[in-house]
Amino acid sequence: MPYSRLFYHFVWSTHNRLPLITEANRDPLYAAMRAKVTELGGLTHALNGMPDHAHLLVTVPPKIALATFIGQVKGVSSHLASRLSTEAFAWQREYGVLSLSESHLPTVVRYVVEQQKHHAENSVDERLERWGGDNAPPQPDDSSLG
Repeated sequence: MPYSRLFYHFVWSTHNRLPLITEANRDPLYAAMRAKVTELGGLTHALNGMPDHAHLLVTVPPKIALATFIGQVKGVSSHLASRLSTEAFAWQREYGVLSLSESHLPTVVRYVVEQQKHHAENSVDERLERWGGDNAPPQPDDSSLG
């Protein structure tokens, strides 16, 4: 197996940003995501979100394309959420992904774990909340994530 130290922060939203991640489905949804990450040979560093989007900080093995990886994670969780609710559940097609250095890992883990706090205090980091579509990418800058 090749040696790698690859860290990725994925973020994606529910279809039409509907608040579909609820108290009733959040834990099983996140458990299914974690299990799929493990099944694919990845490592979950942090997973959290809000009712309308999810953040996943992972190590993805170099043998799998990022689009394939996140497609499978989103697919298994969407399938489960649809079975747990009478309400239709879907993720939007797009997602955002950033690579990060190992030195930034603790900062981004803390950011993902504290999602509810950041959104309640309006202290979100726009660089870590981008997922495509009309949610345009940030302009490049030289600032660090920490």
